Amino acid sequence: MTRPLDLVFFGLSLSSSWGNGHATTYRALLKGLARAGHRVLFLECDKPWYAPRRDLVDPPFCDFALYDGIDDLAAWSDRIAAADAVIVGSYVPDGIALLDHLQPRARRLVFYDIDTPVTLGALDRGHCDYLAARQLRELDLYLSFAGGATLRRLQELGARRAEALYCSVDPGLYHPIDIPPRWDLGYLGTYSPDRQPGLEALLLEPARRLPHLRFVVAGAQFPEGTRWPQNVTHIEHIPPAGHAEFYNAQRFTLNLTREAMRALGHAPSVRLFEAGACGTAILSDRWTGIDEVLPEGKAIILADGPDDVVAALSLPDGARRSLARSAREAVLARHTGEARARDLTALLGSIPARKEFSL
Repeated sequence: MTRPLDLVFFGLSLSSSWGNGHATTYRALLKGLARAGHRVLFLECDKPWYAPRRDLVDPPFCDFALYDGIDDLAAWSDRIAAADAVIVGSYVPDGIALLDHLQPRARRLVFYDIDTPVTLGALDRGHCDYLAARQLRELDLYLSFAGGATLRRLQELGARRAEALYCSVDPGLYHPIDIPPRWDLGYLGTYSPDRQPGLEALLLEPARRLPHLRFVVAGAQFPEGTRWPQNVTHIEHIPPAGHAEFYNAQRFTLNLTREAMRALGHAPSVRLFEAGACGTAILSDRWTGIDEVLPEGKAIILADGPDDVVAALSLPDGARRSLARSAREAVLARHTGEARARDLTALLGSIPARKEFSL
């Protein structure tokens, strides 16, 4: 790029990490953009469930504002019209109406899907709340959290151009900390019915088999009355400021992938990169493409069932540390916010503006 870009983002949330993985994804990317000298406005639809749980109310790396609905966007009409690109994320409230509103106003209209396999399933069923099938052809660029077969499927459905833009991590926040381990295996993630079988097989059942070891699950929205094994601690929510300490307090951490993402593959979660950046050894469920992110047996252990987890937890500390070191090296080389910001700006620079304008 020959000059800094001016970008407008609409996302599910930047201000609150409660119950979603979008906030930390946006924070790492936007920090990377700011460090490269780009200007960003992030607009978030104000929702009551986030209001009391905001852990970033005044981000130093971008302009930030809350809005109540599309009628409020007139306050930012000049900024939207002047932006090099307007980027709308998945799960944005009233996303379909928002995209229709922005389509004639944006120089480049981009959709950033942090939930692509879920989106594809919803489009196939004919009821996606935040994106209509007809809008795929109207987007200048479809950025997908997942790559591989997902990109081909998007183009079959009408996307003019689909490219992978994986999530990323801020190594300034996620890094090794010299603290003694509190748990042998932990998991960080909001409750999801389609991840629960994986949690049962790869953490709860190993906990029952290994009563002398310590386990932890940190995540909101687990059903009331959930029964945890005696050696499993449940923490309802850990804000991003506490993530690094949480990862570093585990000998191993568990990565679980939603069913739709696991089925299509090439969909690394932000938790995978966060744990890797912290230098924590990672166990994960298996899906196509994960070994392209972290090589199996070298930087990650893939577990198909409780036996694999039990075996991994008996590894010598030297082998565990080697796994963690390799994961951290891979993440810092290719999956930081700065790296992802370079990916994004290169992609934006390769598409023409709708109006007379050039990057």
